Amino acid sequence: MTEKIGVYVCHCGTNIAGIVDVEGVAKWAAEKLQHRGVVIARDYKFMCSSLGQELIEKDIKELGLTRVVVAACSPHLHERTFRNACKNAGLNPYLCELVSIREQVSWVHTDKAVATEKSKAIVSGGVERVIWDEPLEPLRVPINPATLVVGGGIAGIQAALEIADAGYHVYMVEREPSIGGHMAQFDKTFPTLDCSACILTPKMVDVGNHKNITLLTWAEVTNVDGYVGNFQATIHQKPRYVNTDLCTGCGICQEKCPKKVIDDVFEAGLGKRKAIYTPFPQAVPNFPVLDKANCTYFLRGTCKACEKFCPTGAIDFTQQDEYIQVDVGQIILATGYDLFDVRRMPQYGYGRLANVFTSLEFERLSNASGPTGGKMVLRDAVTTPTSVAIVHCVGSRDKNYNSYCSSICCMQSLKFAHLVHERTGAEVYNCYIDIRTPAKGYEEFYQRLLEEGTHFIRGKVAEVTNAARVPEEEGKLIVQVEDTLIGKQRRIPVDMVILSAGLEPRHDAKDVARLFGISCSADGWYIERHPKLDPVATMTEGVYIAGVVQGPKDIPASVAQGAAAAARALGKIQQKEVAMEPIRATINQDKCSGCRICNNLCPFNAILFHEDKMVSEVNPALCQGCGTCVAACPAGAISGTVFSNEQILAQLEGLLLLNVKQLEPEPVPS
Repeated sequence: MTEKIGVYVCHCGTNIAGIVDVEGVAKWAAEKLQHRGVVIARDYKFMCSSLGQELIEKDIKELGLTRVVVAACSPHLHERTFRNACKNAGLNPYLCELVSIREQVSWVHTDKAVATEKSKAIVSGGVERVIWDEPLEPLRVPINPATLVVGGGIAGIQAALEIADAGYHVYMVEREPSIGGHMAQFDKTFPTLDCSACILTPKMVDVGNHKNITLLTWAEVTNVDGYVGNFQATIHQKPRYVNTDLCTGCGICQEKCPKKVIDDVFEAGLGKRKAIYTPFPQAVPNFPVLDKANCTYFLRGTCKACEKFCPTGAIDFTQQDEYIQVDVGQIILATGYDLFDVRRMPQYGYGRLANVFTSLEFERLSNASGPTGGKMVLRDAVTTPTSVAIVHCVGSRDKNYNSYCSSICCMQSLKFAHLVHERTGAEVYNCYIDIRTPAKGYEEFYQRLLEEGTHFIRGKVAEVTNAARVPEEEGKLIVQVEDTLIGKQRRIPVDMVILSAGLEPRHDAKDVARLFGISCSADGWYIERHPKLDPVATMTEGVYIAGVVQGPKDIPASVAQGAAAAARALGKIQQKEVAMEPIRATINQDKCSGCRICNNLCPFNAILFHEDKMVSEVNPALCQGCGTCVAACPAGAISGTVFSNEQILAQLEGLLLLNVKQLEPEPVPS
């Protein structure tokens, strides 16, 4: 063999060494794989440590190693670490193979002898594979300094401001008429009970006035092409039927409009708005939008009251849909969440029993700018409740709906209890599965509610009904719940029930994910590159996620993740170019039959089809090297860098120890 291969086996403390005879594996590799080019095999307690890396670097320099195999943890964790060690010693980093004997051996086996033999086979496979590795150089792509932020909630706002304040341009796209997201609908924020609008509005105004932010509301992204550093996004700007250059936001058009409709978006169905409306007083931009579906002029061809009374002539019924093309280098997705539809749980009576409210309805009910001016009343808009039940985890921690915890329900319910106490003095019953208050100041807030006299009942509510059994229940809502702390079923008569609905991915999350070339989990949340070490990046280079799109979280966590996504984007902008992994697929156009199977299968839209030549071509800047096309090509015209047929077959031969068995003497017949 012409190659000089070094094999390094990590103990990983006792993570590997507790199950695998690490020293025995290293010794075996030195003896049995010597004929395959192994010139040194070592074991070390922590190969990823600086001392472990220095050991590799020293051997490369002194022994002239041309290949390195490290048997340790998953390549997802430390492949870059060991590649950098090779690079520091002057060896091309892509001539290093990391094979997993932790996740694939020690963590899944209990028999030490079996685990050790399997580790030997995995090391053998790594040695055979690394022989076929070729030196590669990363692809370098220039970065367009502009960034697209999709979603105008608090996470998107934070991300946009961080980048814009650093001096780079941001395009912010929001599908609603105003930015602000769900946070704009809230009254108070836990645990400090800050006024939500008071802390959100200044940031919204900053976005609206920032010289480095182009704000596109009432708009949606419809198409994305390109790759990190060079994305082209198509944005559908819906007509507002208001000329924003002329509009002063005086509100006369809304005042004179004769048509009222139920506001089932911002006011959650509790209030009404006009056919031409601004969603809320602090809206940014503070221009109205005309609801074509409910406008009398568009329905019947008459009225035009808004146009007649507008002092600046800003109403424009001739506006059409526009499609705007923008070029950006990176994209941050912060499109938020949907609330669980509590109608899916008919046992709780929502929509059938008048005084059962959702959590969002209660937010608007308690908000000073809401339909009741902050007065907590029943559906009759007059009666103040004297007793209120709050049901936690509606649609969450339930195998029939969503098995995950929605993170905010407990604290949200505690906040509701405090507001009810503060404004009505009513008796409050919180029915919970478990109280989860893990963040700063949360436990103290829980203790405060206990001191205020809130009744906490540990148990899942079975039913909310109005069927009275005793005179005291007449005219009341009865909450049927098992109190697990006393081991009894209880029937609690109350005037109002608040259902603390869980968080769900947006209804169009999968469509948006496909649009931007990213993936969703089984629950529908966007998948990050790594749940612990890289929670804002996605598997598509240059596309980041922030806020609840990644999974349920509260406002502080959403703000932090928005800032983190901005920091990642700024890091690439300031580098002016990005180095991309050279692990890509390539198509032999002489073999390509033009069947286009690969075009339809590529999850990153990285394969182009040339109609004139009837062949496909891979865009290396978009390709992520997943190998889907390689496996699917019926003509065998596609090959993957570092996953060639020679490498795969050689690794299989090593895993089967065929390279070792060839040296064993044939048994002599007796």
